[in-house]
Amino acid sequence: MAELTYTAEEMMTIAAARELRNGTVCFVGIGVPSTAANLARRTHAPDCVLVYESGCIGAKPTRLPLSIGDGELAETADAVVSVPEIFHYWLQGGRIDVGFLGAAQIDRAGNINSTVIGPYDDPKVRLPGAGGAPEIAANAKDVVVVTRHSPRAFVERCDFTTSTGQRVRTVITDLGILRKAGDELVLVATHPAITADQVRHATGWALQVADALEITPHPTKEELSGLRVLTET
Repeated sequence: MAELTYTAEEMMTIAAARELRNGTVCFVGIGVPSTAANLARRTHAPDCVLVYESGCIGAKPTRLPLSIGDGELAETADAVVSVPEIFHYWLQGGRIDVGFLGAAQIDRAGNINSTVIGPYDDPKVRLPGAGGAPEIAANAKDVVVVTRHSPRAFVERCDFTTSTGQRVRTVITDLGILRKAGDELVLVATHPAITADQVRHATGWALQVADALEITPHPTKEELSGLRVLTET
């Protein structure tokens, strides 16, 4: 059987999708988190409930939404409620199992920056901002961050703390998987053909590596085909 070929981005997205279990209630951000959550629903977790900030509960989009306001989410949702209800009743009420977030910067404690790069009053780059991320990070039972791995993103200290990292339990990147051990993120798995040294060199702090470092399983044919159907429509 010929070996399946895939990109680092596909490996990252599939690894993130594997974090969701069937029946999980997941608060989803747009971008790779949304792609991963929808892939999970189409493969191993068909009863995963996807909740979007716009008020869509149980969304089952046939294509990837362009934004939280994409009509596809409302058209395929089990229910559409007001934004205050999403935050007050669902999120602050403890009804969200997993929050899926992205990050421009993240530090060893899992604190997230999606606001500015550089000083707040005179930034080098002004990013899209917080949105619902601070509430998700503070109130979801667990938080999974999905972001590309580089020294610019994995920093000793975030330029600005948009969302606190106290509930961040896992970070999935294009190089591997980090999980919280105590108050610090630790490398627990590298993706195929990636070494621990490569991940260390792409991290802006002295990254700790688990004694029993694992290798992420290769994507399956089902996972790759499901992902490509999503991203090509």
